Amino acid sequence: MIDLEDRTLEVKEARLRAIFRELGSCIVAFSGGVDSALVLHVAAQELGSQAVGITARSESLAEREYTGAVDFAAGIAARHEVVETHELDDPSYAANPANRCYFCKSELYGRLSEIARERGIASIVDGYNLDDEGDWRPGRAAAREHGVRSPLYEAGLRKADVRALARKLGLDVWDKPALACLSSRFPYGTPITLELLRQVDRAEQAVHDAGLRACRVRHHGDLARIEVPAEDVAAAADPQRRAQIVAGVRAAGYRYVTLDLGGYVSGGFNPAP
Repeated sequence: MIDLEDRTLEVKEARLRAIFRELGSCIVAFSGGVDSALVLHVAAQELGSQAVGITARSESLAEREYTGAVDFAAGIAARHEVVETHELDDPSYAANPANRCYFCKSELYGRLSEIARERGIASIVDGYNLDDEGDWRPGRAAAREHGVRSPLYEAGLRKADVRALARKLGLDVWDKPALACLSSRFPYGTPITLELLRQVDRAEQAVHDAGLRACRVRHHGDLARIEVPAEDVAAAADPQRRAQIVAGVRAAGYRYVTLDLGGYVSGGFNPAP
């Protein structure tokens, strides 16, 4: 007997696959997160070489995330390309306003739109899902301006559906922690520089090296505020692991290292939607 939730997921998967077949060809804005990974996988299954994932390699993408995106695409034998983006060259982005993501996505979708026109590719698609609708997403305005499609949203998939379907299809990223660019670690209004992005990246790598999969290092000048999921707070505070984290984060350039007892909060610096 088929479970009702499985049946619902089955219906949504069928709808998702139909959307890609209707598109005929597409560019997948592929960040390496579970949402866009599922989109790329299904697009490649349905469209073959007519689907190409394109990853923007920029200053705000952690090196480990870039490597993971490349490895994932190779693992599923999907067409995959990389474009260089330089959002820090835009003063509107570097000033880090509350709508910072709009300027980043405008550059990305502008580049992808040029590629689509040059190659005669029908659509650009992203990994936006139904649960993202209630979040602070200034980049959505850029997506609308460039006619970006959101197959997960159109098929009615929520975040839990995305992870469930990714697991069903055997994608090893199905339980990957949520992905966000390094610029999200800075309070709005704090100017973003290449040096600061690299500092945060090194600090987060130190936390990962201590055995914690999910973390955010929030930048507060000389102070690094580390967020991990609530269930991992005790593990992060373990004396041996704590000493390793403190040493690594200080080596990255921070003077003070704190652990947020409230745990990880998605979009911690975002204004209320």
